[in-house]
Amino acid sequence: MREAIIVFNAGSTSVKFAAYAVDGGRTLTPISHGEVSDMQTDPQFIAKNAAGKPLDAHGFGKGHEIDHRTALHFVVTWLEKNIASMKVVAAGHRVVLGGTRFEAPVLIDADVLAYLDSLVVMEPSHQPYNVRGARALAEAFPGLPQVACFDTSFHRTMPEVAQIYALPKDVLDAGARHWGYHGISYDYISRQLPKYAPGARRVVAAHLGGGASLCAMLDGKSIETTMGFGAQTGLPMATRSGDVPQDLLFYLLRRKLFDDASLERMLYERAGLLGLSGVSGDMRVLQESTDPLAVAAVEYFVYAMAKYVGAYAAVLGGLDAFVFTAGIGENSAPVRAALCNKMAWLGVKLDEPANASGGPRISAPDSGVSVWVIPTNEELMIAQHTLALVRP
Repeated sequence: MREAIIVFNAGSTSVKFAAYAVDGGRTLTPISHGEVSDMQTDPQFIAKNAAGKPLDAHGFGKGHEIDHRTALHFVVTWLEKNIASMKVVAAGHRVVLGGTRFEAPVLIDADVLAYLDSLVVMEPSHQPYNVRGARALAEAFPGLPQVACFDTSFHRTMPEVAQIYALPKDVLDAGARHWGYHGISYDYISRQLPKYAPGARRVVAAHLGGGASLCAMLDGKSIETTMGFGAQTGLPMATRSGDVPQDLLFYLLRRKLFDDASLERMLYERAGLLGLSGVSGDMRVLQESTDPLAVAAVEYFVYAMAKYVGAYAAVLGGLDAFVFTAGIGENSAPVRAALCNKMAWLGVKLDEPANASGGPRISAPDSGVSVWVIPTNEELMIAQHTLALVRP
């Protein structure tokens, strides 16, 4: 019987998964990945093998709503039935916020779930569904060990001065803190970069996708990151605004253009690249568009990154390497080139043919800062942490 670890990322309307065989007790080999999508409207299951070739697809029926328990049960059951001699022995979950209690991955029990539920009010866009997925799997498979891996954990190495805000103690004690996100991705990049640039100590990594952030790392540890209290702040994103002045938000509320709920929806769903362009939040669409607003949106995205890179170079005391990762970072040569041009003052020299081909190194041999394109693998990182906890 071949053992497997399955990784879940549960969202509001979908559950993504990736399965890994545990070979030789410690080695993880990818088997399958896929998703249950459109759970409230037209639930669809699709699974692919490690090479991305379709393995199976299943429709639950249009208009037939399914819950997280049904989706998770279907995935585990499908895996054990359709992958020869396969037994799921543990599950790892992406959970965005670990709060002050969890600075590292943790085995899930009822107490852990209750604490993570208490953090939903801090991060309502992802946290409730991440926790719901873990609870649903516990109900469907009560004896299955589960591990929570947190996007915030990697950033707990930030110095205290970088984790606080200039607010009264009672407000800080209520949970106001610079948490930072995308930590699972940055954890993976911090472990991969030494294979490419072993001497790089001062590093800025850019996780650029539908959600986007930068992280300043010193000796592989986070010391600053753009996302702050929630997953809304920092860089502009596909539909999220990124940084906006607090006094502007008070103004919008005073004008009664929004209440707190509609303001939050606007900042999360109608802002960012979509809001600026009026065309799309998808970088691929914007780069193909000749609409001046689409062009301006891409320019703003690069401009915002350039400002943070300057600040992080100051915090790090210089820069040895820069890493692009995630959907935009791995696939958009124009965005990489535009940012590298703005980093010329740091000594960055772009190798244009290397950038066009996707790297991994896209900086010239005489560049003062090496620049890399390194694909992230959050699912594998979660699987590795899960294995380490269930097989110490």
